[in-house]
Amino acid sequence: MGWNKVAIVGVGMIKFGELFEKGFENMMEEAYLAAINNVDKGFDPKEIQAAWLGTSRPNLFGFVTIGGAFVSGNLGLIGIPVTRVENGCPTGSDAFRNACFGVASGVYDVVLAIGVEKMRDKSTSEGLLARAVEGHPIINRGETAAVTFSLVATRHMHEFGTTPEQLAMVSVKNRKNACLDPYAHYQSEIKVEDVLKSPMVAYPLHLFDCCPQTDGAAATLLCRADMAHKFTDKPVYVAGLGFGTDYLYFNEKPHFLGFDASVRAAQQAYKMAGVGPKDIALAEVHDCFTITEIVDYEDLGFCEKGQGGKFIESGASERNGILPVNPSGGLISKGHPLGATGIAQMCELFWHLRGEAGQRQVDVTKGYGLQHNVGGFGIANSVVTILSNRAN
Repeated sequence: MGWNKVAIVGVGMIKFGELFEKGFENMMEEAYLAAINNVDKGFDPKEIQAAWLGTSRPNLFGFVTIGGAFVSGNLGLIGIPVTRVENGCPTGSDAFRNACFGVASGVYDVVLAIGVEKMRDKSTSEGLLARAVEGHPIINRGETAAVTFSLVATRHMHEFGTTPEQLAMVSVKNRKNACLDPYAHYQSEIKVEDVLKSPMVAYPLHLFDCCPQTDGAAATLLCRADMAHKFTDKPVYVAGLGFGTDYLYFNEKPHFLGFDASVRAAQQAYKMAGVGPKDIALAEVHDCFTITEIVDYEDLGFCEKGQGGKFIESGASERNGILPVNPSGGLISKGHPLGATGIAQMCELFWHLRGEAGQRQVDVTKGYGLQHNVGGFGIANSVVTILSNRAN
């Protein structure tokens, strides 16, 4: 089952972190070369016919606009068409999605999807906090990421009895997973009490309930499914894709109990792949804050609405649980460089579905992995991708 018109034949990424010593171009080049060298049977860059670049930051050095030529010019791919994609937190995921459509259309045989982000070259006040004065002068004044997700957390706690301890369990799980991920920003374990004692950011979210500001880059090489074995005997197929949107402003949303954009994206991806939540072997989901992963469980159909807190508490999403979630450490531990995030999640699923994830390898007998991002202005965009190690 599944769409399976496109295959991933190589992936690469760099270690995420505060990479002040690396420029945008350096990070992009390293991820690209890692993907090229990951192709089992070798790969000639001349095969790449088009590329999609995911990056959310508008410029470099305050004056240079980032466009497609940053890929072609810096990676020796002069002449090919390169499309820059920006779509909030799912920027990398949407770049990957559009690259898939480029191949599936029949226009291109082999393409590159690459995501890069420098989150730490600007101070917090110049970067993430600056959005508090952007947009509508009244409706979303002071609306930072932590503020918007805190509204979801408080409402979820009020309606379903979700506790701060259950939120903290997400951070504890993902920090533990990240210790086995050489690409993760944070690589140290914490306890529930550590999360609850960390400084309050926006009630009920403490500092350790929040993802770090991280630099990073990741890349994937895609081709027509029917030619994948030219490059590898273990291709990973794109079984399903979904993109959902929601109301832009919070005052327009019908509820604060989850993200309807994610529900819509998941429904599309499941339908295209011909599978359901019970068929998923592992998932890399958006956990920019601990509450996000809790509601992801519900929005993606892993448990019933209101049961996300109990799902994490039961151990179901642990690496040895019934559905491992974020074995990479997730955004909250691996990091969240917007343009690179979704593509890095594809890398993680690729490695697991091929049995190459090392100590963090999970059971992939079911054969399907799910990738998910939600966010952007008003948390109004969501992308869900389903990958498979099965040809049909």
